[in-house]
Amino acid sequence: MKSYENRTYRSLISDKKLASFRVVVNETDLLVRADRPLETETRDLILRHRTPLERYIEQHPEFVHRMIPLPQDRLASPIVRTMITAGQKAGVGPMAAVAGAIAEYVGRDLLAHSKDVIVENGGDIFIRTGFPVVAAIFAGKSSLSSKLGIRIDSPDRPVAVCTSSGTLGHSLSLGRADAAVVISESAALGDAAATSIANMVSGRQDIEPAIEFGKKIEGVLGIVVVLDEEIGFGGEVELVRI
Repeated sequence: MKSYENRTYRSLISDKKLASFRVVVNETDLLVRADRPLETETRDLILRHRTPLERYIEQHPEFVHRMIPLPQDRLASPIVRTMITAGQKAGVGPMAAVAGAIAEYVGRDLLAHSKDVIVENGGDIFIRTGFPVVAAIFAGKSSLSSKLGIRIDSPDRPVAVCTSSGTLGHSLSLGRADAAVVISESAALGDAAATSIANMVSGRQDIEPAIEFGKKIEGVLGIVVVLDEEIGFGGEVELVRI
């Protein structure tokens, strides 16, 4: 399972409406915002969903290294099946969805303890709040980094904002986009789709085709791509200045 660099971008969060806390279990490093501190509940949920995933990886080592979609496994745990489905839709291996899947599964279960929940895992965010929030776009050395954000209003259903980059972090990317951001119905799908879109962007000429590709993925609501000083977006995206 993949690890991440120090997440200095987390210091950019300034909203004080919710309690904020961090929970780390092995490679999983979550920043959670909820109505009240829920460290114990969050840790238990991480273990609940990581354990079957870890066992599946032990039994199917190809699951980790596969860079193209795997066939569905009806005998696998729900989180594994979700990752496989996300990879199939986005055209990538299932591990491209791992951070988003954990954020999503933990976030949905935390809704039993808190009306408002935000779970961030390595740039992949599960959001369900009764008020609008803005997710800043962190794009490394691009002059646009942290100057633009995406406004998310999710009173009726959870929404995910997931980011992949060819210039940041340790996750494998075949492109060089500073940020490929996907708004989606599922964090697992958003994570996989962001990876797929980022893989396609090697130059400014690739931004529009990558966005058009992403818009065709079922469950993707909106897309933003940043490459150097260029930005493109499509679908349901509300950009705001920060």
